[in-house]
Amino acid sequence: MTSLASFVELPIDEQKARGLLFTPREIAQQPETWETTLQIFQQHQERIRRFLDAAGVRDALEQRPVVMLIGAGTSDYIGQAVELLLRQKWGCEVSTVASTDLLTNLEEYVVPGRRYLWISFSRSGDSPEGVAVLEQAIQLYPNVAHLVVTCNARARMAEICKDAGRACVVVLDDVVNDRSLAMTSSFTNMIVMGQCLANAWSIEEYSAVVERMVRAGRSLLTRAADEAERLAGKGFSRVCFIGAGALASVAKESALKVLEMTAGQVQAMSETVLGLRHGPMAALDTQTLFVCFVSGAERRAKYAIDLLREIGEKGIVLERIAVGSAAARAEIAPFCDAYLAVDDAIDDAYRPALDVIFGQLLGLYCSVAHKLKPDSPSPGGVINRVVQKFRIY
Repeated sequence: MTSLASFVELPIDEQKARGLLFTPREIAQQPETWETTLQIFQQHQERIRRFLDAAGVRDALEQRPVVMLIGAGTSDYIGQAVELLLRQKWGCEVSTVASTDLLTNLEEYVVPGRRYLWISFSRSGDSPEGVAVLEQAIQLYPNVAHLVVTCNARARMAEICKDAGRACVVVLDDVVNDRSLAMTSSFTNMIVMGQCLANAWSIEEYSAVVERMVRAGRSLLTRAADEAERLAGKGFSRVCFIGAGALASVAKESALKVLEMTAGQVQAMSETVLGLRHGPMAALDTQTLFVCFVSGAERRAKYAIDLLREIGEKGIVLERIAVGSAAARAEIAPFCDAYLAVDDAIDDAYRPALDVIFGQLLGLYCSVAHKLKPDSPSPGGVINRVVQKFRIY
């Protein structure tokens, strides 16, 4: 095993041979790139604000649009990461709907006569579901307003929006258009852009949050890498990630990262703090790593602490790892085997981009431990960077 910095410093030929050319660098660059994403929003804030105003986001409460957050796989989890924040900041009804569900059930999600704003997240902007849903929606429901957030300036979804009457496209820096199979920096930067949208009319206040996120991210990277390397050496066969609220999206994305980067050799699952007891706890065994993203809110944290205690008393996992605020360490540490602290000053709503770094690193180190290539961990090409085209109906 090699430290995260050492991965990046390997000779280029060795990075290519080991499939480490992109993934370690794309994970490590995240804190710095969040600042760039904030700057991109600031550069385009007037255009974006005009679009959101036209979509009705600041109209009288009863006239505001239903906001749907759309994406597939990791991009779906972006919506889940910012859904509650958008609901609170905009005062709109907000829901996350996977494009994989919309494509098959489009007419069942749209209520005729109701006002809608769809925000689509897509790293490539070329995924078959995302493109097809956008094309069909523009054709069938011309009154729906569309905002597309992508990392690809040449995305098909961006091209479609050029000809649409009520559409806006935001393109992130090309450096976060991940070249590796697994989405890492694209995921967190689209989350940051979603948080910018939530704070579109209070961006200076949010800028201070980003500053704290960057500092916390830099601090967390090294500690999380060390912990991920240690755990990957344990040879566990399963991992269960737990989170609530915005942190539930982190649990889902972390599970996907481990599953993708180990080509399924490590089975990964995710659940909510209170949902685990309703059946899924049956999947835990002494070869399972248990990771809990603990809320910084005292009442919500108590539920996580009780779950960590229960899992320990039952002796049904290999290790319990908690990720939570530094201030809560003394209270939570007795009920876990290792504790990763994040900055206390960052609210749960803004933690997904931070906390997921541990899940990304665990996927990376488990991939290396299983002698796979993290940049392209699917030896038979079972999964690809962009989902392969399939027949659209």
